[in-house]
Amino acid sequence: MAIKESNVTINVKDLEKSVAFYQSLGLEVKNRWGNYYAQLTAPGIVIGLNPTSDVNFSGNSGNVSIGFTADNFEDAKSLLEKLFVKITERQEEGGQFLHFSDPDGTSLYFIKPKW
Repeated sequence: MAIKESNVTINVKDLEKSVAFYQSLGLEVKNRWGNYYAQLTAPGIVIGLNPTSDVNFSGNSGNVSIGFTADNFEDAKSLLEKLFVKITERQEEGGQFLHFSDPDGTSLYFIKPKW
């Protein structure tokens, strides 16, 4: 067996709002099946968005963190500020980080690695 493709699925409350949010970060819609599921891509990753009810949503968010390496870290910071997204900046041995969340609280970050 060989794995042909992979994706990470995030359960979301509002598919339209989440698709628009990820598109505003620069991801592109790869596939969409109405209001049932959407796949968005960025170089090296496919993210699936799965709308779910409040009952099924409980405990499903916050268990994943997705990082994006930006070609221009200051532009990434500026974009998040323009979108009024709350960011937490952090610097460590591995590089600089901009931590933020999607509309459902999923942890995301941009990194400017030192490697």
